[in-house]
Amino acid sequence: MATFSSSSSSLISLNFLQNPTNPLKTHLSNLHFHTLTPKLAPLKFVKRLNAVAEDTSVITADPSSVGARKLYVGNIPRTVTNDELQKIVEEHGAVEKAEVMYDKYSGRSRRFAFVTMKTTEDANAVIEKLNGTEVGGREIKVNITEKPLATLETSLLQTEESQFVDSPYKVYVGNLAKTVTSDTLKTFFSDKGKVLSAKVSRVPGTSKSSGYGFVTFSSEEDVEAAISSLNNGVLEGQKIRVNKA
Repeated sequence: MATFSSSSSSLISLNFLQNPTNPLKTHLSNLHFHTLTPKLAPLKFVKRLNAVAEDTSVITADPSSVGARKLYVGNIPRTVTNDELQKIVEEHGAVEKAEVMYDKYSGRSRRFAFVTMKTTEDANAVIEKLNGTEVGGREIKVNITEKPLATLETSLLQTEESQFVDSPYKVYVGNLAKTVTSDTLKTFFSDKGKVLSAKVSRVPGTSKSSGYGFVTFSSEEDVEAAISSLNNGVLEGQKIRVNKA
């Protein structure tokens, strides 16, 4: 790269005035050129740039460690609350959050919860100490939360949820076999009344049955008929419980 010295500026101005009809024709031999040598950035500045790059990589890292700190706690008594569960778990590690899952229709505990620990070490300690132990006379299951569902499975479950028709005339169906689907449940109850919809509840984030479901009808008479006829009935080899939701 080249630049012009200050003497060049005065020379160009003089030539332009002397020969205005051809301003580009100058005495190039009289022009002075200076070659610029590129300068390298100071070493401290380069180090600073590297530090910034390192900081950015930390910020944008995938926070997958959260999944390693989140525990599934299953088969807990229906009476256990968030606070009670937290007290049980925090005897073995620092708890960030404890949340018992409740059914949005019946308001009853779904007998499982999610507990997020402060560190992965705390999570591993809780699994080691509490998995297989008894709480309120029930043997609980404690492990790292399920892996996310595949996109296709998620889409199918969302479709099933959106197609469910709610109604004030509804029954709760408990002790369902794991193989029972929403369609199976609807067909089973259709003989006893006009079924609007049926749905098997799923363990959140998975396609696994929670072991219970709901069936909606068009009238109170259909609800009463279903309870009187099908409570303690057998569906796919398992005796079911049927009562008003």
